[in-house]
Amino acid sequence: MKVYDFIIELKRPSYRKINTISQLMYLLSIIVFSSMLFFQKKDIRPAVLYISMIGIIGWWIYCLIAEKKGNFPFYRIGLLFAAAGWFWIPNSNWIFGIYIIAAFLEKQAKFPQEIAFGKDEIVINSFPKKIYQWGELNNAIIKDGIITLDFKNNKLLQKEIQSGSTLQDELDFNEFCKNQLNAVTKF
Repeated sequence: MKVYDFIIELKRPSYRKINTISQLMYLLSIIVFSSMLFFQKKDIRPAVLYISMIGIIGWWIYCLIAEKKGNFPFYRIGLLFAAAGWFWIPNSNWIFGIYIIAAFLEKQAKFPQEIAFGKDEIVINSFPKKIYQWGELNNAIIKDGIITLDFKNNKLLQKEIQSGSTLQDELDFNEFCKNQLNAVTKF
């Protein structure tokens, strides 16, 4: 496991769209499962659909409470409950697959984005992970809560960082980056 000198956490965006899509998927599942139970098809398993609906509703409530407390809710557990229900409904394997994929991608989409700076490389923990060498940069700096990576190929990356850094932290980071860039240009 590599150790990095600085790990900069970027400001989290609003996850309203992701949360809304997850909640709509919850609602769709609940509507379909209850209608399947109401019409009592013989090839379904009512116990699985009841458990799935209870799990979805329970996790939905938990997520709404977490959001009111200011936390970032993860809807993937409810999506897995929904996927379990869809698995037992005949001819709905493709919907089951969509719910499984959504459950796994929701975690990745909400993972806090960080940029790690080490003596040899810069790593952005996106999907897929991006690795840059110091030789690819003209400059890297934090100023007024914004990190700027200026690449030699005229690409510019500017992102707002999570609050919590002090002026001294910014000065230390900027000095580290300056030293790494100077070390690269000497060779």
